[in-house]
Amino acid sequence: MRSRYTAFVVGDGDHLFRTWHPSTRPDDLDVAPDPGWCGLRIIDAPVPSEHHGEVEFEAVHDRHRMHERSRFEKRANRWFYIDGDVS
Repeated sequence: MRSRYTAFVVGDGDHLFRTWHPSTRPDDLDVAPDPGWCGLRIIDAPVPSEHHGEVEFEAVHDRHRMHERSRFEKRANRWFYIDGDVS
């Protein structure tokens, strides 16, 4: 989760693409650096099962806060973002 947050801050679309599950990632990722992001707080990260995990977080931007519970799947010993519920 932290590496994906950092990728959004610095505009690293390649990292986001590589860590996004192929079944849910968009065909095109156009991510520009956004210095408005100013913090990430992990709220909950229960111990994952062998192949599935969740992370609840709050990302702080100078204009808003984003709260999400993200789902991940482990494939070939790497975690991939599937999707999340934003509130």
